[in-house]
Amino acid sequence: MALLRSDLSSAPADILPSGGGALLAGRVLDPAVGGPSLVAVRGDELADITAHGPTMSDLLERPDAADIVRQAPAARTWPLAEVLDATAAQDTTRTRLLAPVDLQVLKAAGVTFADSMLERVIEERAGGAPEAAERIRTQLAERVGARLESVKAGSPEAVELLAWLREEGLWSQYLEVGLGPDAEVFTKGPVLSAVGYGAPVGVAEVSKWNNPEPELVLAVTSDGRIVAATLGNDVNLRDIEGRSALLLPQAKDNNASTSLGPFLRLFGDGFSLDDLREARISLTITGRDDGFVLRDASDMSRISRPLETLVAQAVNRRHPYPDGLVLFTGTLFAPTQDRGEPGSGFTHREGDLVEISTPHLGTLRNPVTTSERAPAWQTGIRDLYASLARRGLLASREDSGNGEEASS
Repeated sequence: MALLRSDLSSAPADILPSGGGALLAGRVLDPAVGGPSLVAVRGDELADITAHGPTMSDLLERPDAADIVRQAPAARTWPLAEVLDATAAQDTTRTRLLAPVDLQVLKAAGVTFADSMLERVIEERAGGAPEAAERIRTQLAERVGARLESVKAGSPEAVELLAWLREEGLWSQYLEVGLGPDAEVFTKGPVLSAVGYGAPVGVAEVSKWNNPEPELVLAVTSDGRIVAATLGNDVNLRDIEGRSALLLPQAKDNNASTSLGPFLRLFGDGFSLDDLREARISLTITGRDDGFVLRDASDMSRISRPLETLVAQAVNRRHPYPDGLVLFTGTLFAPTQDRGEPGSGFTHREGDLVEISTPHLGTLRNPVTTSERAPAWQTGIRDLYASLARRGLLASREDSGNGEEASS
C-alpha cells in the first residue's frame, strides 16, 4: 500500500498561521547542497538563512533571532508552494520540508489534562486490552471524573484528592503525576529523529491499540527561555504502555513516531506565550479506505499546570540542555470513538491522514504508516555536521557566542 496521501495540500494558505505577519522559521532538505538548510517564511517564499545559524538550535540562542527571521539577507529563495508540493510527494530530488528543529532534545510532558489522565489509568487497569476499556472508563468516570476536572496539579486540594484515591483503592501512578507536585517529563525521541510536515508518521506493527496525540510544542533555549512554538504529534501506543508504564520507551520512541511542524513561530511582533494559553488545538483523522472521520480538540485552558511550570520542571540545574529542547505539553485528546466493533475504541489504520491545527501556528499534516514501513531515520548528528563542514558553515564555539564548555 502507498505510504503517501494525495490530499496533502501544497497551498501555503492551507498550512500557515492565519492573519499573516508571523515570524516563521523552519528547515528544508536541499539535495543541491546535500544537507539541511534553515529557512524563514517571507510571503510566498522560503528564504535561506543558514549562514545566520547554521542550526536551529544556534539560531534560537541568538538574542536577535527574530530580526534574522524577519529581515536577514537570504542566500537564495524557494517558492513555498513548490517546496510544499515536493514535500507532499516526498520527492527526494527536490527541496522539501523537514522537522523545524535539529539539535534540541525531544522532550514531552504527559498526563497534563484530566481527560487524558483518566485514559492512562484506563490503559493501566485494562492491561493494554482495548475491549476492557469502556467498562473501566464508565466506572472511573462515575467515581472520580468530576473531582479530577476541577483540581489543579500540585495544589493542596490535589494532595487531599490523592490521599482519598489511595483510601478508595483507586490510586495510580498516572494520577500521581497528574495531580502531584512532580510532572511526568520524558524523552520522546533522540535528537534529529522527528519528521516534519507531509512525512509519514509511524505506528509500530506490534501495536493493535494506538492513537495520535495533537499537542502544543514549546521551543526552549539552553537557559530555559520559551522563544517559539509549533505543533506536534506525539504518536502513542496505548496497548504497549497499558501493559506496563516501564514500557513507555517502546510505546513512545519508534521510527517516525514524532512529528513537528510545519514551522516554528517565534515570539515577537505581537505574538507571545499568552496567545497560546487559550489556544484550541484541533485534530482531524481521515481514513483512506473506510470513510472514517474523527474530529476533536484540546483546549489549552484546561491544562492542569501552567506552561512555565512544565518548562521549569523540564530544564533546570538538575536537567541542563546546552543545545536547548522542545517540549510537548500534553493533550486533552484520547480517542474513544469506535472504529470497528462496539467497544473496540479507536486505533490507526494504514493510510490515515492526521491533521493538527490552530490559527496561531498553522496546520501539521501527516499520513500514517507503520514504523517499519516509514523511511528509516538515517541522518544523525555526524551527518548534519559533516554537511555543515562541507559547506563552510561551522564557526568556532567562541565565534558563535555560546560561552565556555561545561567543566567535567
